[in-house]
Amino acid sequence: MTTSTIRRFGAAVCAIAVAAVPACSPPPQAPSLAQSAASITEPGGALVIDGEQIADPDLWSQATSEGTITLYSGYTQDTESEVLEQFEADTGIDVKLVRLTSNRLYERLTAEYSTGRLDADVIRISDPGFVRGLAERGLFQPYLPGTANNLQDDVSFDDNRYFRTFNPIYTFGYNRAVVDDTDAPTSWNSLLEDRWDDKLGIAQAGSGGSALALTRFQRDVLGDDYLRRYSSEARVFDSIGAQLDALARGEINAGTVVVSSVNIANNENAPVDFVVPDEGVTSYDYYTGVADTARNLAAAQVFMNWNLSTRGQRVFTDLGEYSVRTDVDPPNILGVQLPDFTDPKVHRITQEESTTHSAEDQAAWNSIFGYNE
Repeated sequence: MTTSTIRRFGAAVCAIAVAAVPACSPPPQAPSLAQSAASITEPGGALVIDGEQIADPDLWSQATSEGTITLYSGYTQDTESEVLEQFEADTGIDVKLVRLTSNRLYERLTAEYSTGRLDADVIRISDPGFVRGLAERGLFQPYLPGTANNLQDDVSFDDNRYFRTFNPIYTFGYNRAVVDDTDAPTSWNSLLEDRWDDKLGIAQAGSGGSALALTRFQRDVLGDDYLRRYSSEARVFDSIGAQLDALARGEINAGTVVVSSVNIANNENAPVDFVVPDEGVTSYDYYTGVADTARNLAAAQVFMNWNLSTRGQRVFTDLGEYSVRTDVDPPNILGVQLPDFTDPKVHRITQEESTTHSAEDQAAWNSIFGYNE
């Protein structure tokens, strides 16, 4: 859900209340979801955040001279903005954000790179097929962040050209303004009950790597018969954001959601919640790497260092994403403690699994839902 849509939701609530209240002022600016760094120091000219060195004196001097980076990202606008707000506050380095959906981002990246017009210093994208395609075309350059410590397995790819930097969590949620907590669904199978007929939503599988990751989980864990039954009850949306908008407005009562997006929506007063169901959740990779075209190379390297640092990883978990470090706890969002990343309830769709099954899963989903791209 975009910030503007959530604020429109707040404005609608304000309009309903106008008969009882003489004037209704705009909703206040939502507080930041991520905690600020505990300490930022520059001993000997190095950048140290919360006791961890993010940049040595030489790198930090070069990065501050550059003072900016351009980030091409497929990450959700609101969540990326929250991350960049913390990075800019910690480092003073400005970030110019070019944000597009993953498929459009891939098209733009390859087109600009092939004509020598790519301005990216850093690239962030989720779809495993897309990131492999970018790597094969040479859009990333190797760089091993100095903060790449205590990492899980399967974090660095293609000789340190890009890294899995966090893992969003895909599950389902509901609108608590129309669904009482005592009646909330607790499992994927409970969404098949008659009471949810024509009140469910789902984003079409081709909307990005996240939706295909969910499809892989649903086919593997729940089965195609489950999807067939779900399809008879659900409204299909072109994107996750559009579906979350509809859920917040009460146009649907329940549907598939990403935890970090629900967290941000709640922070903007939208009445949505998420569930950690009995059958589990799915998690998918988000990758980040220094672009081959990086003009602000030192600042881009500081950005990578910060992303994989304990500080950067805690920002991601504050928002509702899984960390790729073994020394950072799983998220606790809206009072719900998410299971450990290694818990059997968490079904991570690996890069290999995704690329192997993506075409098959897309075709199967389109057939089941009668969806024509």
